[in-house]
Amino acid sequence: MRVPLLDLSEQYAALAEPIRAAISEVLATQHFILGPKVEAFEQEIARYCGSPHAIGVSSGTDALLAVFMAMGLGPGDAVLTSDYSFFATGGCVARVGATPVFIEIDPLTYNIAPAALERYLTESCRQENDGSLRTPNGDRVRAIVPVHLYGLCCDMDALLEIAGRFKLEVIEDAAQALGAEYPAHAGMVKAGTMGAIGTFSFYPSKNLGAAGDAGMVVCRDEAFAKRVRNCRQHGMEPRYYHQFIGGNFRLDELQAAILSVKLPHLDEWSAARRRVAEIYGDEFRRLGLIDRIVLPAASYHDRSLTNHHIFHQYVIRTRQRDALREHLKRKEIGTAIYYPLALHEQECFRYLGYTAGDFPESERAARETLALPIYPELSREAQRYVAESIAEFF
Repeated sequence: MRVPLLDLSEQYAALAEPIRAAISEVLATQHFILGPKVEAFEQEIARYCGSPHAIGVSSGTDALLAVFMAMGLGPGDAVLTSDYSFFATGGCVARVGATPVFIEIDPLTYNIAPAALERYLTESCRQENDGSLRTPNGDRVRAIVPVHLYGLCCDMDALLEIAGRFKLEVIEDAAQALGAEYPAHAGMVKAGTMGAIGTFSFYPSKNLGAAGDAGMVVCRDEAFAKRVRNCRQHGMEPRYYHQFIGGNFRLDELQAAILSVKLPHLDEWSAARRRVAEIYGDEFRRLGLIDRIVLPAASYHDRSLTNHHIFHQYVIRTRQRDALREHLKRKEIGTAIYYPLALHEQECFRYLGYTAGDFPESERAARETLALPIYPELSREAQRYVAESIAEFF
């Protein structure tokens, strides 16, 4: 039996007619750049997330890059973020000339560990007379970028308390977590809206995926929203007058039209992914695999939330990860490794001076985690086959 890691064909088949109609409408208008479809989609995302402002951009990576450029981050600045994430999180910090500072993860959630963040700020940084916080290298700490990995929100109450104490901006990398909910002290809030700024990706494999690259920035501050809007057009306002250097980060009208068709189905798809996750858990327990593999954490399952986890990925862990992956490949089961190296292990970040063993939990996650097939239409029969194939391996 062949089970792909991801199959988008059924999703498209169900929405093919309205998607084609939306594309045809854009083609008929010949308005491809920052038109009414983009404006409408921005408003829809703002309402969905509960954010005052939403700015469509060209990708999740460019969402981060536009935010950092709009903030004026550059040489002499430092940004603290998770050591275990997709490359763009640390890469965009480096691209604007600032220094990425990596922080250890929680071994259960794979998200940035608040205790490790606080330890770095209190034990490694120093506070200057002007109130600024400096790294051991003398860079000024400007922001914290937590990553809501695999569709589970970070422990944001703890992170925001730390950030407030040290007067640091919080920028949420919510690329994998659109719609994920968090049980904050003040009530339920959605990923991307808890810090000052949030960023999203609509890469085709995301829970809400475009037909190519697309992204979004959400924020509370109107002046900053305007600056990001200018930044996505080379820092231009008015036309051909450039207040600062930005980039070409515009969301295509075609992508916005497609995403607007899909957005009303997002919560339904996320619920289906949760059902897939529950079935996996039932199957692994039935087969006695709980002491063989570590299942994904569901930290907020009992906190009266709907989207407590949106399972962008379903990631298990085992010390026999590579051998298990080869076994599943022979069984024609798709898998993926997110991610084979922690960020501090990447060659391009060697200049930062990190060494092996600096972040043991991140390094262990990179060696042991494996993503299994998950998408809303995945059949119970296919899941049973995946689980039994894993049991066969052990």
